Order: sequence, then C-alpha cells, then structure tokens
Amino acid sequence: MRIWSLHPQYLDSKGLTALWREALLAQKVLAGETRGYRFHPQLARFKSQPDPLGAIGAYLLPVYEEASRRGYHFDRKKIRVEHFKGSIPVTQGQLMYEWKHLLAKLERRDPGRYIELVGLGEPLEHPLFKVVAGEVECPQGLP
Repeated sequence: MRIWSLHPQYLDSKGLTALWREALLAQKVLAGETRGYRFHPQLARFKSQPDPLGAIGAYLLPVYEEASRRGYHFDRKKIRVEHFKGSIPVTQGQLMYEWKHLLAKLERRDPGRYIELVGLGEPLEHPLFKVVAGEVECPQGLP
C-alpha cells in the first residue's frame, strides 16, 4: 500500500494515481469488502480511529482535490464518507522518512519534479494528519 503522510501536492502523476488507487483499496479493506491487506501496517492508523471509514474518506478527499486541481478525472463518488472529526497524529520522524523516500523515487522517475522539491525544507503533511514529535513509525509500511 502507498498511503503517504505527506501532502499529495508533492507527488508526481504516477504517485498521485497510485495513492488514489491504494487509498480506495484501503477503504474497501476497512469496509470489510476484501480479505487482502487486512493487516497492512499502514491501515493501523485508520483502524485506530472511532470512525475508520470516515478517516479514510477524509484522507481520500484531499487526494481527490489535488487530482482535480491538476485536471485529472478521479471519481469523487468513490469516497464513501467524507466527514471526519479530528486528526491523526504522525511523527516528524515518519514524515521526514517518507519525504526522503519520495525524493529518491522522484530523482529516478521524475527528475524535473525532484529538482522542484529537493530544496524545500520541511514538507507539509497530508491535511488529515497532525505532526507530533517522534521517530519513524512504520518503515515497513512505507509507500
């Protein structure tokens, strides 16, 4: 699964499309509609919420909005629940770990995008998340 803690604005076209697809799969898993990926480490943050489907819906909405801003035609109707109260914590260490991982992917896959982003200091988190102090949370579940 490729469920980034980073804001979707940083992803290239392949990454954004993969994120949409994988987050929709996560939504299916959380709804109990598929047997695969049920124990994927990246789902733990959503499962721990009082409303897991609301949490994944709140995750999907900014991905949809970023895609729309870029002129992509993702189907908003695939988001089952868009409302979620609260935020999910993500550690600073996890955010920076993912940032370095994304930059390495972009350096190979989209050098132009890499050049745009490499000098950026600290990246923004996905709007669902709130950054807290801490180390890497989940390297095995990296996007």
